[in-house]
Amino acid sequence: MTDVQQTDSDQPIVRIFDTTLRDGEQSPGASLNRAAKLEIARKLERLGVDIIEAGFPITSNDDFEAVKAISGEVSECTVAGLARCVEKDILRAAEAVREARHPRIHVFCATSKIHREHKLKRAREEILKMSVEGVKLAKRFVEDVEFSPEDASRTEIDFLAEVVEATIAAGATTVNIPDTVGYTTPERFHQIITELRERVANIDQAVISVHCHNDLGLAVANSLSAILAGARQVECTINGIGERAGNAALEEIVMALKVRNDHYGATTRIETARLYPLSRTVASLTGISVQRNKAIVGRNAFAHEAGIHQHGVMQHAETYEIMRPEDVGVPASELVLGKHSGRHAFRDRLEQLGHRLNDEQIDEAFVQFKELADKKKEVFDEDIDAIVEGMITEVPVSWEIVSLQTTAGGGVIATATIRLRDVKQDRIVQDAATGDGPVDAVYSVIQRITGVTVKLKEYELRAITGGKEAQAEVLIKVQQNGRTVRGRAYSVDIVEASAKAYLNAINTMIALEGVSTEAPEGV
Repeated sequence: MTDVQQTDSDQPIVRIFDTTLRDGEQSPGASLNRAAKLEIARKLERLGVDIIEAGFPITSNDDFEAVKAISGEVSECTVAGLARCVEKDILRAAEAVREARHPRIHVFCATSKIHREHKLKRAREEILKMSVEGVKLAKRFVEDVEFSPEDASRTEIDFLAEVVEATIAAGATTVNIPDTVGYTTPERFHQIITELRERVANIDQAVISVHCHNDLGLAVANSLSAILAGARQVECTINGIGERAGNAALEEIVMALKVRNDHYGATTRIETARLYPLSRTVASLTGISVQRNKAIVGRNAFAHEAGIHQHGVMQHAETYEIMRPEDVGVPASELVLGKHSGRHAFRDRLEQLGHRLNDEQIDEAFVQFKELADKKKEVFDEDIDAIVEGMITEVPVSWEIVSLQTTAGGGVIATATIRLRDVKQDRIVQDAATGDGPVDAVYSVIQRITGVTVKLKEYELRAITGGKEAQAEVLIKVQQNGRTVRGRAYSVDIVEASAKAYLNAINTMIALEGVSTEAPEGV
């Protein structure tokens, strides 16, 4: 029988299963390289999550290597690899988590009628057999096996109970009940968990988990409702990123349990003061910005504009703030650095923003900071995040910019002249091209020099701080032969940022040549 862990106050602990690196990465355009995944995994471990779902190893060699690398580095929490109830998936996942101190294999099989008939084209008996055999095979490699009946919230309750009981009997230590398409409601989900606890004879031998998607904006509400019904693990992501409308947001669930502990009567191991810095890291590395009015970690979460609200907060913060900014790690002050700021002040700000770098990395970042400070008077937190992000997500460089010059204006044909260095052959190539504007001209000449032809699918430009000297962030997505990759870059010059982002995407495309990036659907 699985023991229910308690806190000193005898409240049950809800395990936090973070799937940012698996389900979160399946957000369109959110692909992360191995270095970025490792950086997020390290911070998730320091945050205090119980389980990190590091990836879906069968999907690509890069995903396999990332899960393997995380397994070899993370020691304080469980590392899980996802697999369908298919032998090759399970064997691949087992190999990926083999070196983990606390390994888990998470197997899943679709159970709802619509999935049985239209996706798997199998009868109930076949689904039940696949599920049991999948758990048993995974159990040969690890003690900790999780099973998910995909699309559980739309599965007939009698069949769902049968599958859950059979997989627990087969060795599953956690049974996850996913709301795969975000269809259910809090009341119905509470009823599903309650009925499973009543119907499944061996339910106490496993931890009940939930995994909710946000298609109707109910992922967090559904997860919290399940906790009230007895679920003791929640699967979620930083900033709520994930497929389609995303997953339940980790920070919202954790803070709801903390602020409304009187109602939920459960807690987590999360060090909440690390939430905001990690939110910024994930947003930076994935290129998926956090909306300003996002709960807990949005820029407006602790902002007050209405005069009556401002007055109330100044008199007594709890009049309009149910939690303090420092509770989630929002810096107490927005310290602005400049070209006269020293290395010590820079290092302190890195730590306040949640960045842990070694001495060599700090030296490199400080050089970049000084170069940026020479170009703009004030360097903000977002600028520092951008420097660190660039160091973490650096891809193998095949081409790099030596010089760039553009001519554009009303009544003038936009022209770009670029000198690129071919890193592999150590040669400089120069060419020029025209276009509908300076950015179009730059992209044309880069394609001509590199010989890599891609289709620009998305182009996004934003200022990462306020003021006329703000750095421009350019985020693009390009496509070639069905593969889509992301490029991102920063500069105080918009055209230069655009050129660097485009070249970053082309370098990524070259590095990924021959690597499959299409993942099977998950829970």
